[in-house]
Amino acid sequence: MSVHFSSPQPESTSQTHEIVDVQEVDCCIVGGGPAGTVLSLLLARQGIRVMLLEAHRDFDRDFRGDTLQPSAMEIMAEMGLADRLLELPHTKLRSITVRASDGRVLFSPTFAHLKTRFPYVTVMPQVRFLDFIVAEAKQYPNFQLVLSANVQKLVEEDGIVRGVRYRGQGGWHEVRAQVTIGADGRHSRLRELARLKAVPTSAPMDVVWFRLPHIPGDGEGLNGRIGQGRMAILLDRGEQWQIAYVIPKGGYQQVRAAGLEVLRQNITEILPEFKERVQQLQDWQQVAFLSVESSFVDRWYRPGLLLLGDAAHVMSPVGGVGINYAIQDAVATANYLSQPLKQGQVQTRHLATVQRQRQLPTQFIQFVQSSVQQNIIKNALNSQPPQFPAFLKLPLLQDIPARVIGFGLFPPHVQV
Repeated sequence: MSVHFSSPQPESTSQTHEIVDVQEVDCCIVGGGPAGTVLSLLLARQGIRVMLLEAHRDFDRDFRGDTLQPSAMEIMAEMGLADRLLELPHTKLRSITVRASDGRVLFSPTFAHLKTRFPYVTVMPQVRFLDFIVAEAKQYPNFQLVLSANVQKLVEEDGIVRGVRYRGQGGWHEVRAQVTIGADGRHSRLRELARLKAVPTSAPMDVVWFRLPHIPGDGEGLNGRIGQGRMAILLDRGEQWQIAYVIPKGGYQQVRAAGLEVLRQNITEILPEFKERVQQLQDWQQVAFLSVESSFVDRWYRPGLLLLGDAAHVMSPVGGVGINYAIQDAVATANYLSQPLKQGQVQTRHLATVQRQRQLPTQFIQFVQSSVQQNIIKNALNSQPPQFPAFLKLPLLQDIPARVIGFGLFPPHVQV
């Protein structure tokens, strides 16, 4: 079946912009997140001309996706980067412990039994990871990074995407490429320009994030607390705890209206050991709000264009796997597109192959996330007992959650 894409409407005179320059590359990647940077490096190592366009002036933003699962570290090892990456400041999470408010352990998977060099979750500020990957890519003369590049238009000819136009230093610029990659996140501009629709799934929760000091005797790792209609997740970041206080979907305005004092009281009820420390929350600027979303684009590609990472499939924060699936997308894309790019023969079927290889693993983990949200988190917020699968109590099956979080289904391996 053929799919027709209508041609863009002609620009009005007021919308016409003078192009400062036109550059040609093999691959133009929009979005300097995990998918965009890792793919840039993998292609640059193959001698492929790559331009990475990032809308911000640097990567120094307050990311919440700072967890590198074992699958991502295995990929770093295959690229020869793992040892140097681990020289950067980080913490390691070797287990997950979810407790009731009375202290009972409800769920406690461990990564220790996974057959990998990296039986833990590496917690590292995402800005540090991105800077590391980009520094590697800059060693190759065929790689270009353009910061403060605000992509506004697709360049299309005969229904095929031939590149993009962006506003940057000096005005408007045009980049022409064999293939354009949209790796620009959950609010993807390229997805919008390409008229590729994301189908959302309902999430029963939102998240309020903040950080409090980590003191001796606190313990370590990833901890969850459930009780009294509340839920909190604590992520060990060395000198600090990064805490996710889970609230019902759409409830943030009520939280704000009730005020910081009520928020501190609610946190203390679920985390009594933080009674003194929570007083450090004195300003809403110390609190970040995350509207939890999950969605999937039915078709990740158009002729000449491919979406990756959150641009193609927005992940819930459950399991902290979003960055890892973005990196896996990048590896699969490099595996399938490197040779066609070198030959100048990228076809739509090559883009379709990437989605075909990544679709099942992505939809599987989104199904797992949805199940956790509906059976555990939603129940917890409604003061009902969380429903952990009974089979996980069997000794032989207790490693399944760690395996699913750490690797998922069919993780790709670097072949280029």
